[in-house]
Amino acid sequence: MESSSRKSLFFFVPTRETSRPFHRHSDVMNMTQSRSLAVPFAVCWAAVALFAVMDAMMKGLSLSIGLFNALFWRALTGSLLGLALMLITRRRWPERAVLRLHLLRGSVVALMASLFFWALMRMPLAEAIALSFIAPLIALYLAALLLGERIERAAVAASLLGLAGVGVILSGRMQGSYDWDALLGAGAVLLSAVLFAWNLIIQRQQAQLASPVEVAFFQHLVMFGLFGLCFLVARLLPGVALLRLDMPQAHAWLLIATAAALAFTSLAAFAWAYARAEAQYLIPVEYTAFIWAAIIGWLAFGERVTFSTIAGAVLIVAGCLIAARIRRPIEMHEGIA
Repeated sequence: MESSSRKSLFFFVPTRETSRPFHRHSDVMNMTQSRSLAVPFAVCWAAVALFAVMDAMMKGLSLSIGLFNALFWRALTGSLLGLALMLITRRRWPERAVLRLHLLRGSVVALMASLFFWALMRMPLAEAIALSFIAPLIALYLAALLLGERIERAAVAASLLGLAGVGVILSGRMQGSYDWDALLGAGAVLLSAVLFAWNLIIQRQQAQLASPVEVAFFQHLVMFGLFGLCFLVARLLPGVALLRLDMPQAHAWLLIATAAALAFTSLAAFAWAYARAEAQYLIPVEYTAFIWAAIIGWLAFGERVTFSTIAGAVLIVAGCLIAARIRRPIEMHEGIA
């Protein structure tokens, strides 16, 4: 949309002498916008890859030391890492409005992560990731509703193309028979996907008000506080074995520390990217998580990659490439660099 100043300056019929410099200037602006979008796109892509590795580690930890232990100790480790970085960078304590946003997102993510990792204990990593892909499509429209972002046709097409790839993958997966435990896991993933869609929108708002380090620190801190509160409540209720807390062994601590570092780095990278690009351009990148999950699931857990998996991955990558080529609007929200 043109501003009033631009209309007053360029409201004339271009001649051969004037049109060529104008088009050249427009081409330079388009190239600059494409480059400015490419960096957040690449950072978001790397964050998705790191999160996929973290998901695999958390699946292994949940199976070995229990879900609650894996979540609690990872949140504690991430909080300590974030506190150290907050002190080193001398970050100020956020304002009350920003703190409420941190508390909201941390609470949403705590429940979302609990449901998702509970499901990972009962189904293949790639399949769980595939089911969760309904979230970016929901978030695409939530961005328009909550953030006032304009959804372009190409952005919708990119998301639908990625969703079609997920459908191809699931069509191959669904040919076999599911046991009841796996069906419960699928239901947990779908519930976590709804929370994940909300999380994506909060992430967009949060990234405009807080630094990446602050975002990652408070998310881990809120999660640690909530898990700690659940443990204290469970201590008052006899027979709640699901919330049993044990001190991990040395080898488990290495995985916990690595998972916390990956989660912290990914969260900071997401915050940095979402502060510099609109949600509709970054959301399709979430689909690449399936590619990483398929590779890691095969290497770490022996999960077989089928032809439908490969075909669906091609569609997913195609959707992401379309999203990467979308030109970013000139007008930007406040707080976006």
